Amino acid sequence: MADKELKDIEQIAQRVADAHAFLHIDDKTAQLVALDAQIAAPGFWDDAAHAQSVSKEASALRDVINDYRAAQGLLDDARAAHELAGEDPAFAEEVQSTLEALDAKLDQLEITSWFSGRFDAGDCILTVSPGQGGLEAQDWTDMLYNMYTRYADLKGWKVRVLDLVPGAEAVGLNKVTLQIEGRLAYGMLRSENGVHRLVRISPTDVKQRRHTTFAAVEVLPVLPDDIEVNLDMNDVRVDVYRSSGPGGQCVNTTDSAVRLTHLPTGIVVTCQNEKSQLQNKEAALRVLKAKLYEIEEQKRRDQIDELRGDRMENSFGSQIRNYVLFPYQLVKDVRSGVETGNVDAVLGGDIDEFVVGYHKWRVSTQEE
Repeated sequence: MADKELKDIEQIAQRVADAHAFLHIDDKTAQLVALDAQIAAPGFWDDAAHAQSVSKEASALRDVINDYRAAQGLLDDARAAHELAGEDPAFAEEVQSTLEALDAKLDQLEITSWFSGRFDAGDCILTVSPGQGGLEAQDWTDMLYNMYTRYADLKGWKVRVLDLVPGAEAVGLNKVTLQIEGRLAYGMLRSENGVHRLVRISPTDVKQRRHTTFAAVEVLPVLPDDIEVNLDMNDVRVDVYRSSGPGGQCVNTTDSAVRLTHLPTGIVVTCQNEKSQLQNKEAALRVLKAKLYEIEEQKRRDQIDELRGDRMENSFGSQIRNYVLFPYQLVKDVRSGVETGNVDAVLGGDIDEFVVGYHKWRVSTQEE
C-alpha cells in the first residue's frame, strides 16, 4: 500500500512540475514584481484608467501564482502525511484525500493554461439577439439571458446590464447586452459565440405545436485602454431617447438612453440601463470599439487564410448547440460533442461542462 501511495505521489509531483512549466510561473512572477513596482511608484493613481488596468493585470497574475503555490502546498502535505503513515496508518487516508484535492487543483490549472489569448483573462461583452421564430425567439433570448447571468453568478463574476430591450407583446426580450466582469470571463465565454437552437412545445402557441427557434450570441472582449481603435467620432451619429428598460432612478423619466450609429459600417449600438446619458454613451462606445476591433481582426484572419489557401469557415451564424426539450430532453454541442439530458440544470446556468468541453475540443484540434 505504501509503495502505491509513493508512486501516486511521484506521478502527481511530475504534474506539478509540468504545471510550473506550462503556466510559465517564473515569467509570471517576474512580471508581477515589475507591476507591483509600478503600483508602488508615486503618482501611479494619477491616471485612474491606466492604474485600474495595471492593477487588474497584476491581480490576474497573482491569482495564477497563488493557485500554483496552493498546488505545491498540497503536494508537500501529501508527502508529509505519507511519511507519518509509516508510524500511524490513520494518515494513509489523509494522503488519499490530499492527492484527490491536488488532482482537482491541477486539472483547474491545466484549464487555465488554455486561455493564453491577448484578452482571455479579461472581461467580455455578451449580446443575445433573437433569430427566426417571432415571439418564441424572443422568449428563447430571455431564457439564454437568464442562463448566462446564473452561470456568471456561479463563477463569482459580476454582471452589468448595458442594454435590455423587452420583446413585442411583453414576451421575452428583443435584445440584451451584458458586460461580464471576472477572471477569464472572455476566454471562457468565447465558447458561446454563435447560434443556439431551441426545440420545444411553444408556450406562446395555443395549438401546442412543436417549434424550432434560434438566438444569436455574440461575445466580444472589453478592450484595455492601451488598445487603439480607429474611431472617428465624426463618423458616429449619436441619438438619445427615453429608455424602455425596467425602470429605476432617472430611467424611463429622461432621455438618458443612447444609440450610436457608425455610418461607414452601419453598426448600431444602444445602451439604456446606466443612470445617466453620459454613462450610457461611454458604455455604448466600449461596445462599438469592441465590434470595430473584431471586424479588423477578422479581416486580418481572412487575409492570412487566403495566403495559406485555407477554406474560410464563418462561425458567426452557424449553429453551435442544440437545446431539445421535446419530444425528448437533450442539450448537445455540435462542435465538442458534449451532451446531457439534464436540460433544467443547463438552462439554470450549469454550463461549465459545455464551456470547458468546447475549449478542450478547441485545444485538441489546434494540436493536430
